[in-house]
Amino acid sequence: MARHDWKSAFGASGTQLAGQLLVAMPNLRDPHFAGSVIVLCAHSAGGAMGLILNQPIPKLSFEELLKQVGVEPLPPQRSIRLVSGGPVEESRGFVLHSGEWKAEGSLPVEGGYALTASLDILKAIASGGGPRQGLLALGYAGWGAGQLEAEIARNDWLSVPADEDLLFGGDDDTRWRRALAKLNIDPSLLSAEAGHA
Repeated sequence: MARHDWKSAFGASGTQLAGQLLVAMPNLRDPHFAGSVIVLCAHSAGGAMGLILNQPIPKLSFEELLKQVGVEPLPPQRSIRLVSGGPVEESRGFVLHSGEWKAEGSLPVEGGYALTASLDILKAIASGGGPRQGLLALGYAGWGAGQLEAEIARNDWLSVPADEDLLFGGDDDTRWRRALAKLNIDPSLLSAEAGHA
């Protein structure tokens, strides 16, 4: 986990889709993003940054990660789930969490959430404290200026309001379907081919 000023990098002044979920459409074939649900943590004219929510890391437990970064107590009194947050800087950790807990450098995320990339939050969780809800993502998804808007215009993504269940609860295998259900969309009716009238 490392400090990074996301506010300057991605303009966290909360615009447009920050705090929303992006749900991959069936026509999105990029292996990094096919079938993914991403929470947008920051979005501005300069670009966007988000975390993939439904790609668990099966070969690494929260306790093993704490051992790697030297955080105690071990075993931890609490744990949070680990996901592969995206293909950018996959060795960096980011904790997306409920907004009632903050540390120096925490980035507010629209909707009452926060993003923290310091060891303080891991120490707090391992000790039984920290935020009420959270997940740890290794890596992130990033878009340059105008790139996300172009992908949305190309019908690669749908936008869905975030809620705690979609962010932190339930099974990863059903997260994509549950996000679409929030829009009253039956995934079996979606075509993998984009159509134009």
